[in-house]
Amino acid sequence: MRQELKKIGTNHWRIPKKPPMLADVDLFLNTKLLGKVWEDRSVEQLIDASQLQGVISPVVGMPDIHEGYGLPIGGVMAQDAEEGVISAGAVGFDINCGVRLLRTDIKYESAKIDKPKLRRLMEAIEERIPTGIGKTGRRGELDISLAEITKNGAKAMVDKGFGWPEDLASMEEKGCLPGADLKAVSEMAINRGRRQLATLGGGNHFIEIQTIEEVYDENLAKYFGLVQGNVSLMIHSGSRGFGHQICQDFINILMRAAERDKIFIPRRGIAAAKIKSQEGQNYYQAMAAAVNFAFANRQLMTFDVREAFGEIFGKEIEKEMATIYDVAHNIAKFEEFEGRKILIHRKGATRAFPAGHPLNTEKYKKTGHPALVPGSMGTPSYVMVGTNEAKKSFYSINHGSGRVMSRTAAKREITEEDFQKSMGEILYNARDWRLLADEAPLAYKNILDVIDTLVEAGIAQKVAKMRPLAVIKGAGTEG
Repeated sequence: MRQELKKIGTNHWRIPKKPPMLADVDLFLNTKLLGKVWEDRSVEQLIDASQLQGVISPVVGMPDIHEGYGLPIGGVMAQDAEEGVISAGAVGFDINCGVRLLRTDIKYESAKIDKPKLRRLMEAIEERIPTGIGKTGRRGELDISLAEITKNGAKAMVDKGFGWPEDLASMEEKGCLPGADLKAVSEMAINRGRRQLATLGGGNHFIEIQTIEEVYDENLAKYFGLVQGNVSLMIHSGSRGFGHQICQDFINILMRAAERDKIFIPRRGIAAAKIKSQEGQNYYQAMAAAVNFAFANRQLMTFDVREAFGEIFGKEIEKEMATIYDVAHNIAKFEEFEGRKILIHRKGATRAFPAGHPLNTEKYKKTGHPALVPGSMGTPSYVMVGTNEAKKSFYSINHGSGRVMSRTAAKREITEEDFQKSMGEILYNARDWRLLADEAPLAYKNILDVIDTLVEAGIAQKVAKMRPLAVIKGAGTEG
């Protein structure tokens, strides 16, 4: 359903509001990406979100936008904290799917990290971290309650010795979103999540060993701890079956509340209830529990990854592996925006507070925090930082490159030759390439188009680029 677009800036387009829309819809796309945005229902889903009670203009689509459930992936929706609604579909099923970046002092070009050693490192990581859907952690249940994990997030893990206090200073919300309450979570969600800590999951989740190939801003890179030629590592995972079940439960609960309160919901996927309703508060408490579960999950995997590096390169290496940052993708949270309290939904979008933003931690107050943007498993990833112009997107940027093929289409159309060519010399863990075909680079947009769209629009700047050396993925769709 094509809509009339008005160009309002470089790579910045607007669909002006008209009934029943209550807000404009803004898109950040270069001309190459713009031509493909009509190939799915992503713009239509943004228009659906613009019709929700309490919405603040504009509803925003990032350059990695593609169709999701409810709000598209790459969608940003702000709601008035007093009069607005909260939407499970605008957060998504994989609550706090996010990325953590770790640094090392290992030089890629040295003999320390040839391909045989890379393969042994991958194996050491996989011995510690189960991959794929439905897997349970090798530790079973920890001697710490799920209530404490979901209340305190990554801190609960650090307090048990799984990491360092410095990790928390380099995490969004310091690894814990306030307001979580396990009592708002169903027994089914608790049972799904209880044993899944320190597991990667499937779908687009990954652990990637990289080299920092290019630095664009020497001062910021130095402050962040990014050194050209050094090895880095990304962990991309979320709240596993725990968060998935919470979203599934609350789609139904919020729809019933909307019907009772006579709130217009354009489609079931964008199910929402008043923030201040009991159902809205319960969803926020349950969602925050999943957010904190995901922070704890990535913290445990960080501990395991450090151990694996220590096994291959010596224990001293573990001390070098500082967390650069950990950022959430699928989340709803209260933020102050231009003197107004809002509830910001980011689905497949990354927070990008610039230098001087009051919500930055002290560590990144003067620089802005690192915004992590992974590519596909065969393409580079980037460290970005938001600018003051990012207020146009509620201080949000893209979370990745964004799909151009559905998983079914990718499995059907991508050949072994296509796959191997796109991966080149990059090592991967699946024995059969078909298990990873739906995650092949050809199934995704060109990451350079996506990144440069926002750089040219003045929303963000590049700090560094990381090239993949080896990738560990769990085959199968997450759920």
